Amino acid sequence: MGSAPLSPARLARFARHIVLPEVGGAGQATLAASHLAIIGLGGIGSPALQYLAASGVGRLTLVDDDVVDASNLQRQTIFTTRDVGHGKAVSARRWLANFDDTLQVDVSDARITPDNAARLIGACDLVLDGTDNFATRLAVSDACVAAGIPLLSAAVGRFQGQVAAFAGHLAEQACYRCFVGDAFDAEDCDTCADDGMLGAMAGWAGTFAALQAIKVLLAGTAALGDPGWGRLHILDGLAPGMRTIRIAKDAGCKGCS
Repeated sequence: MGSAPLSPARLARFARHIVLPEVGGAGQATLAASHLAIIGLGGIGSPALQYLAASGVGRLTLVDDDVVDASNLQRQTIFTTRDVGHGKAVSARRWLANFDDTLQVDVSDARITPDNAARLIGACDLVLDGTDNFATRLAVSDACVAAGIPLLSAAVGRFQGQVAAFAGHLAEQACYRCFVGDAFDAEDCDTCADDGMLGAMAGWAGTFAALQAIKVLLAGTAALGDPGWGRLHILDGLAPGMRTIRIAKDAGCKGCS
């Protein structure tokens, strides 16, 4: 991930970032040279995409096989009534083109499986997974470990969110499979249609995931903070509050051990 000097227009656009000592010009140039994949453009991926694009991440790969439904509009903030019935990935690319047409964007409407996950995440610097079932999440995690790519995993339901960064390709670090185990390889997950979802809660989880993603991308370049490998942040929208637990590496994990 190399970085090139920013143009005067880009310097002006990201001036509020660049004056932060924890980001600076070097950090902003690193973001511009970064390639991030967002898997799932729903309640997590939608607000995360907005703030990651706004932060200047230069290349984005967007993967989602779903179409926009009217019920999505209560929390998936990149979509409008005109997008209903259209593919989420294509609609997200249209939003990005209107927001910042200098960003490089790749889209896929394929459903991620163990067979195609490696191809879809490609040579990214980071994958952000906001999908809604364990089978997909585990396929993404295993592909990230195999490719040596860090994973930012985020989930939300009702009034609670979870965000964690994993580096299971590193010998001492846990992967997402260490966290949930092997029992969830089948697609058997509750949905927000069954349980409900406060739209603002999805926004909090998605934007917090974007903040954590920026930390990961800037690690080693800027002093924004520790990526926090293996630390799961649990967001409580009712209290409100947040607590953090540590995920230990599973010596018997079939994904990373």
